[in-house]
Amino acid sequence: METDANVFSNNEITVTFEPCLCIHAGKCAQELSEVFRTSVIPWINLEGSETARVIQQIKRCPSGALKFHYNKKEAV
Repeated sequence: METDANVFSNNEITVTFEPCLCIHAGKCAQELSEVFRTSVIPWINLEGSETARVIQQIKRCPSGALKFHYNKKEAV
């Protein structure tokens, strides 16, 4: 997994976190703690769950501080 400041990627998606927008509601860590971990750095571990579950949780972020986009597939 590649980590660059507040950018986290796996083979399928890239997740970004904007700390200035975060209201610290804690929904991400409470509902998907195997991915969003408050006591470990890097705090987002995309290998902790299936990509679909990570996307569902990001969509529940009340502040919009968490965002994602699909990674482009490389032509073979």
